[in-house]
Amino acid sequence: MTEDSKSLLSPQNRKRAAKTQNFALRFCGFLRLCGVIVLTWQIGTGLNAQEGGNDMALKLTSQAFAHQAKIPKLYTCEGADISPPLAWTDPPAGTKSVALIVDDPDAPVGTWVHWVLYNVPAASRALPQDLPKVDTLSDGAIQGLNDFRRIGYGGPCPPLGPAHRYVFKLYALDAMLTLPPKATKAQLEQTMEGHVLAQAELIGLYKR
Repeated sequence: MTEDSKSLLSPQNRKRAAKTQNFALRFCGFLRLCGVIVLTWQIGTGLNAQEGGNDMALKLTSQAFAHQAKIPKLYTCEGADISPPLAWTDPPAGTKSVALIVDDPDAPVGTWVHWVLYNVPAASRALPQDLPKVDTLSDGAIQGLNDFRRIGYGGPCPPLGPAHRYVFKLYALDAMLTLPPKATKAQLEQTMEGHVLAQAELIGLYKR
């Protein structure tokens, strides 16, 4: 055995090697712990971001009916034919106005428009029940023509048969629109193009 071999096998060198190995094992354990912490943080951050995104989504509701539930007769042609109360959550930053379209995609003649409303002030968070059927409301909001060829809201009035869906579509826009009163749904959609920041939907059902 050479002197170098004896030196390598000496108690002092073995002690040093044991210390080095122990340190390496501890360091590897530390790295694994760091990895777990980082992964947990990433998962938590992702979940929080997802939850925040859901909280930030624009939502439209009504005290009169729930989503996918029956619209009370009061708000139809069989009742007082008044507009239902609506409310929505905070729109995105940069919203300058809000617009609303209500239509019936199940009408036998094709989609039937029941309400066209635009230039609702961005600060608004609700529409009261029974809005006046005038072209310009007190807050400056403007109403268009529905397919009954009337200004403002026209309630559900389907033929006898299965329930129809009445889709309330709310739009947060980054501009006040230059449309005059009595605009149609098609004119509103064309003018809104490129200005929609967020959209929400509420569907009510009605049959006769």
